[in-house]
Amino acid sequence: MRAALALSVALTASPVAADPFEQFGTAMKYGLPLAAAVCAERDDRLEDFAVRGILQAAMVWGMKQYFDGQPISRRPSGEGKGFPSGHTAAAFFGASDLAGKCFKDDIAAGAAAYGAAGLTGWSRVHAGEHTVPQVMSGALIGFSFGAASFGIGSEEVSFSVGMRF
Repeated sequence: MRAALALSVALTASPVAADPFEQFGTAMKYGLPLAAAVCAERDDRLEDFAVRGILQAAMVWGMKQYFDGQPISRRPSGEGKGFPSGHTAAAFFGASDLAGKCFKDDIAAGAAAYGAAGLTGWSRVHAGEHTVPQVMSGALIGFSFGAASFGIGSEEVSFSVGMRF
C-alpha cells in the first residue's frame, strides 16, 4: 500500500507539459527506490539500504562535479554535469535492490524492475538530457550499490542481482 502511494505521488509530481516517456523516467527515478525502501523497512534492513543510497547519490554528485567541463560530461544540449545520469543511477539502485533482495523468488518481478530502470535510462536519452555512455555509467553505479549489501545490522555482506539464468 505504501509503495503504491509513493509511486502515485512520484507520478503526479512531474510537470504536466513534460513528455509522457520523460515523466515515466522521472517517476521511476523516485518510484523504484521508494518501493525498495518500503521493502527494506519491512525486511529490517533500512539502515543498510539508506547508507548504500546515500553513497550512490554522493558518488553520482561527486562525479558530476569532478567531470564538469570535460567532454564526457557534456549533455546533448551542450550543458554540463551530464556524467553520469543521476535519474538512471537512482532507478537502477532501486531496481537492483528490489530484484536481489525483495523479488529473489520472482524472476518476472525482478525483470520488470530492471526493465523499468532501463526505460528510465532510455527516457533520458530520448529527452536529450544524456548520451548513451552517460546513461550506461549511471546504470552501472546504481546497479552496483543496489545489488550490494554492506551487512549493516546483520553479518551478511553480499552482492545479489536477483536474476538466475
